[in-house]
Amino acid sequence: MKTKSLHLLGLLLFCLLKTVCLASDPHLPENYYWKKLPNGLQVVVIENRKVPLTTIEIAVKNGAYTEGPEYSGLSHLFEHMFFKANKDYPTQEKFLKRTQELGAIWNGTTDVERVNYFFTFDKDSLNAGLRFMNAAIRFPIYREEDMKKERPVVDGEFQRAESDPDFQLWHESQKYLWGDQITRKNPIGIHEIINTATPAKMMIIKDKYYVPNNSLLTICGDVNHDDAFKMAETIFGSWTPAAEDPQKKYPIPPFKPLSKPAFFVKESSIAETPYMMFSWQGPSAGTDSAATLAADVFSTIVGLNSSKLQQALVDKGLATNAGLNYSTARYTGPIEMDIVPNPTKLKECFDEVNHQIALFASPDYYTDQQLEDAKAILLRNDISRKEKPSSLPGQLSYHWCSTSLDYATDLEKNYQKVTRADIKKFLSTYIIKKPVVAGIVLNAALNKQANVSSFFVAPK
Repeated sequence: MKTKSLHLLGLLLFCLLKTVCLASDPHLPENYYWKKLPNGLQVVVIENRKVPLTTIEIAVKNGAYTEGPEYSGLSHLFEHMFFKANKDYPTQEKFLKRTQELGAIWNGTTDVERVNYFFTFDKDSLNAGLRFMNAAIRFPIYREEDMKKERPVVDGEFQRAESDPDFQLWHESQKYLWGDQITRKNPIGIHEIINTATPAKMMIIKDKYYVPNNSLLTICGDVNHDDAFKMAETIFGSWTPAAEDPQKKYPIPPFKPLSKPAFFVKESSIAETPYMMFSWQGPSAGTDSAATLAADVFSTIVGLNSSKLQQALVDKGLATNAGLNYSTARYTGPIEMDIVPNPTKLKECFDEVNHQIALFASPDYYTDQQLEDAKAILLRNDISRKEKPSSLPGQLSYHWCSTSLDYATDLEKNYQKVTRADIKKFLSTYIIKKPVVAGIVLNAALNKQANVSSFFVAPK
């Protein structure tokens, strides 16, 4: 009896363990398959046979949010250096020649909470493509001569952005919104830091964040998931994991709440058209995911041509464009309201924007039909985004870095569940009577003519 009892106990423990393991697996859409390798690398395979191509992507939880002032912009520089030399292809010329041999289309991006790299090529090149990715992600060579060439390229992107008055307004707003933590929300960086970066700093970033248990490999296209998993484990299985999860070892300091409103007027000689921006600190996906959904639905409502915001600003000639947007983020996503005001009616536009914000929480600010229309638009947009197989890995990895795979899978279904109460809670928690950063950029002549500083101030 004792032996039989032990056997039953062991069987129960095995079943319990199996249930727990299955419960931890993400639930993904049809034809999506997930596996975690022993070294912690998560792999998603998306079978999509619309075209005989395959896209592979590696996403890393890295980006502006991991950067203090001494590293500001270096995640972006690191992304550029990815396409240079590595152990298998020791010069950029050899690297580029290999992309041509594979017939690959390739690129990378750096955002606030994600850096990703992707290649698209013929389906028969999957094994070769994975080996090519493996060499670049695991065995980079940071040569000083390569960095000397790439630093001005990255800094040039910054300079081009600065030639846009809309970016100037955004950048100035970020200083007020995030204070001394601005580098953790600004992927473009700081000129001096970019231009003095060294190979040693690149290695520090690599050793901190470019580890399998901080990365997601996605394989999408005309593939078989069993074959793809086998290739991934064969090629990436020897990648050494970090002893501790980097997200825990290097915790992100919480963003300081905005304590008071800030209004500013910025003159720019290149601002032929004035721009206004109102910004708030919004919800964090890690702690208030319900509000992130409500934010997207409400933003879509006020973007409808029939919305009160559009009628009050655009239809009445006070602005040529007005919109609200929330950027989903694990760590305090920003809410931004962008307005292109009529240059001859700056004060009237400013006053009406403030009036509309005060009305946001009114029960009749939008109709039930507008709420349903917004949900339908979000659903159609999701269907449209999924039409291009090569874009699917990037859509998935964005959420893997900032929310979760389950959040991505359930997103459209959960949009349909958003209620008026959810939207009201979002607005009262993050916008209505909350500290706001408001700015306007315009040229000196228009500023003098309209005497903008006399009225562009926080409402009393």
